[in-house]
Amino acid sequence: MMKPVINFTPGPSQLYFTVEDHMKVAFREGIPSLSHRSKKFGVIYQETVEGLRELLGIPEGYHVYFTGSATEIWERVIQNLVGQNSFHLVNGSFSKRFYEIAQQLKKNPNKYEVGAGLGFDTVPTILPDTELIAVTQNETSTGVSVPLPFIAALRKANPSVLLAVDAVSSLPYPDFDYSILDSVFFSVQKGFGLPAGLGVWMVNDRCIAKAEELLSRGISIGSYHSIPGLQTNAVNYQTPETPNVLGIYVLSKVVADMARKGIKTIRHETDYKAELLYQLLEKHADWKPFVDNKSNQSKTVIVAETGVHTERITKILLEKGIQPGDGYGASKKSQLRFANFPTHSKEHFELLVDILESI
Repeated sequence: MMKPVINFTPGPSQLYFTVEDHMKVAFREGIPSLSHRSKKFGVIYQETVEGLRELLGIPEGYHVYFTGSATEIWERVIQNLVGQNSFHLVNGSFSKRFYEIAQQLKKNPNKYEVGAGLGFDTVPTILPDTELIAVTQNETSTGVSVPLPFIAALRKANPSVLLAVDAVSSLPYPDFDYSILDSVFFSVQKGFGLPAGLGVWMVNDRCIAKAEELLSRGISIGSYHSIPGLQTNAVNYQTPETPNVLGIYVLSKVVADMARKGIKTIRHETDYKAELLYQLLEKHADWKPFVDNKSNQSKTVIVAETGVHTERITKILLEKGIQPGDGYGASKKSQLRFANFPTHSKEHFELLVDILESI
């Protein structure tokens, strides 16, 4: 069996093709041991933030923080933005985990839950005292995407409630309207093609005000990664503690690479690659997309229902140097997941589809 050369696992996934070169430059320049209180680090932080603003269309009034992971951000969102009541849209393992963290932090979360592989048909009725709505825009476990018009409808129905969006396995693909969102976050080992170990948390001024209000009421909002602490440092392009300096540096470079390619091109290519694989699955006699409703089919994590053929497909792909993602949890032996991130070229997907068609 040859060593896999194309990794379609939805995180950690294939490294972006420029990462290795950026790493080499970083080591030559001593970035891994750079002090986070140095002027040079401040420049790196600023370049990363400005690059993300350009690439993703993040407006002024949004603040960008760095954490250890998106899993940490789940916890920080609940600590900093919820006194008692949060509301969670749950349709898979990761959206459910977001809800469970609110329970573990002794909040009073409510949820609107649907089965695996399903989207949300209607905008749910939110209890009047809800402080935050948590939406996992792309459920990595099942390949279900929450359409952007649904998120807009959710905001229209709940204008005063904070709206937090987990975009871990979808950014940089979705063209979010940040004016209707209060908090968006991701980790870098999926769509941005970096090694794991860095989370990026974006919040607006409403989030800062909420965290300060909770603090003024004597409610604990955490310690070193509370929003007020992060913001105090971020205005000077600093962090409260020693962060993943190398990760932030490489992220700044990859974001610049993506901006040069163009976000419209990246989104167009993502659509093309997804269509290739979905078309194959829809016409195949024995396999099918796990998500039936086209409007809920993720473009960035495509889940195939492969049943008893799963092990054989995996073996053939590995022999061709392609690493598919296993199904998640109970579906490990009956599904395959395929990441469709900017690092996966059109040629990668054409090769994948050609091999699958030959099986």
